[in-house]
Amino acid sequence: MLRDQSSDRARRDADKAFKSPQTPKPITDYAKAQHSFNENRERLKAERLAREAAPKDRSK
Repeated sequence: MLRDQSSDRARRDADKAFKSPQTPKPITDYAKAQHSFNENRERLKAERLAREAAPKDRSK
């Protein structure tokens, strides 16, 4: 019985050692929506800052 336990422990340790460090997590619908929202917000912010930084030569 102890022999089986030691081989199981060795197998678990080996699995941990050789497991890839970056396992991709499935992306939920909520996370996709948040990501899209944040990208759009950053894009709009960049456009607004570019408009504000543009020269104000629109005199009548």
